[in-house]
Amino acid sequence: MQTLGIVNTYDRIKVLDAHYRAIARAAPICKIFGFSLALFDFPFDMEKDELVRYVVEKTTIGESGAYLQQLNEDHHFFVQDLPKKGFPAHFGKPVATTSKTDGSKRMTAMDAAQGILHHDSYLFLVGLGRKGLPKSIIKQAPAHLDISSGGTSCETCTAMGAIPAYIMGIVEGIKSNNHTSNKSFKHFS
Repeated sequence: MQTLGIVNTYDRIKVLDAHYRAIARAAPICKIFGFSLALFDFPFDMEKDELVRYVVEKTTIGESGAYLQQLNEDHHFFVQDLPKKGFPAHFGKPVATTSKTDGSKRMTAMDAAQGILHHDSYLFLVGLGRKGLPKSIIKQAPAHLDISSGGTSCETCTAMGAIPAYIMGIVEGIKSNNHTSNKSFKHFS
């Protein structure tokens, strides 16, 4: 299982437009690329099903929340507080997405794709807010991914789209190359 984990670094008490809009934007991306969606430290004081209904009522994004509803129905939508002693193992290996990677923890998109092909699971953590992921999470995560490969910082919604798209594009490219390596290649000009 691959999971996109969004960590709220905005206000933990007041619900902002940015909260439900990010959820609505992430849901179709997760659906397209086969990811689960996990929210951490969001300020919603409601059960998960209530949250889904709330987002559906507030947005036209993602077919008016239909993709979020589908993720929830398929048990691929999770909401919880930020764990104090590490992320649950069922989400996969935590990967902090940051433009400032620690060299010893650096993971490339190709590393992630190869891991996925070998049935590894990852929790790709993205910070929602001006400050990105908290330093404590970056320090705690066993792997760091800079999706730009060059230290370019991305806005949250850009990163939420780029991470699954780029990694799964590599996965599909490798699968396709393995599948066609014994067949003739058709060139499109």
